[in-house]
Amino acid sequence: MSHYTVGVEQEFLLVDPESRRPVALAPRVREISRAPGDLDVQGELTPYQIEVATGVTHCYEELDEQVRSARRALVRAADEAGCRLVATGMPPLGEAGPPPGTDDPRYHRIEYSHRRLVIGQGACGLHVHVGVSSKAEAVAASNKLRPWLPTLLALSANSPYHAGEDTGYASWRSMVWSRWPVSGPPPFWNSADDYDRTVTALINSEALIDRAMVYWDVRPSAHHPTVEVRVADIPQLATEVVVLAELIRALVVTEPSEQRVDDPVLLAAYWRASRDGVDGLAADPHTGKLSPAFDRAMQLVDHVAVALRDRGTLSTVERQMDWLRHNGCGAARQRRCPDPESLVDMLIARTREET
Repeated sequence: MSHYTVGVEQEFLLVDPESRRPVALAPRVREISRAPGDLDVQGELTPYQIEVATGVTHCYEELDEQVRSARRALVRAADEAGCRLVATGMPPLGEAGPPPGTDDPRYHRIEYSHRRLVIGQGACGLHVHVGVSSKAEAVAASNKLRPWLPTLLALSANSPYHAGEDTGYASWRSMVWSRWPVSGPPPFWNSADDYDRTVTALINSEALIDRAMVYWDVRPSAHHPTVEVRVADIPQLATEVVVLAELIRALVVTEPSEQRVDDPVLLAAYWRASRDGVDGLAADPHTGKLSPAFDRAMQLVDHVAVALRDRGTLSTVERQMDWLRHNGCGAARQRRCPDPESLVDMLIARTREET
C-alpha cells in the first residue's frame, strides 16, 4: 500500500495588508514567485487567487516538505508584490470581484457560459491527487470515498465568514461551490465507461465547457494518472493540509467497509458538514441519524488505520486529531477573533506560521 503517490494543489486568497480585502495581484505574484523544485504556481478563476501545486511525492516527509516550501515561496512572492497570502475558503472581507476575472481564454469562456456564477467567487480549496493505475481504479476510488466526503469536508471547514458577515456555516465555500451545475459528491459509477458517457453528455449540454470543468469533489484527473479529491476548504496550517492528504490517500488504498449510500442522504450529510464542521453534529450518510461530528472523524481514522500504519503516519494523524479536538476546525478558530480585521490578520499569520 505504500507505493501510492500523492500531490496537492493549494489555493490561496491575496489580500491588501491595509484594507484586508482581496486584491487582484495574482499575475504579479506568479511573475515574481521563485518556487523551488517541482512546485508549480498557477493563476485561478479570479486574479485575487493564486494556486501552487507540489510535485509527485512518495512519502509523508516529502509531501510535508513540499507543502511547506510551496507556502513559503508564495508568502515571499506575495510580500514582494505588496499583498499578503491568506489560507481561507472564502474572503472574510470584501469580494473577489467583480469581473474581469483571470485573463485566460478558457476562463473567459466560463464567464460567458456560466455568467453570474463566476461573480464574487473567490473560493479557495485543497485538491489532493492520489496516483492510480487506470481510470477504472480512479472511479472505484471515487465510489469508496463517497461515504466519507462529508467527514473530510467537516475536518477542513475554514470559511465561516463572507463579505464581513458570519454566514452561519463552517464551510461557506462548499455552499457557494455547490451552485455550479456539476459539483458536490459524484454519482456512484458502474464503470469508467459509465463515467465517460455521463461527462460526454454534460459537455453536449454545455453545462461543462470541457472535462477540466468537472467540479465533482472526486474525479479522475483530466491531465494526470490520479484520482483528484476536491472536497476540502484550504486549511489554515500546512500540517492540516498534509494530514488531510494522508487520510485521503489511505481511503483510496483501503477497501470499503460501508455499503453504497443514496444521493439524497449523502447530500443531507454534506449540508450538515458544511454547516457544523467537525465541532457540531454529523449526519450518517446511510441513515441520516445525527451524532458528534468528531466521533465520525475518529471512525474514519479507525477505518484507514492499517493504511496509515503501513505508511508510518498513524501516530501523526492521531496527534493532529487530538489537536483538532481541543482547537476546533478552521471555522471555529476564525470565530474566536473579535472582528473581521483581526480575523484577516490572524489568517495571514497562520498561513505563514509553518513555513
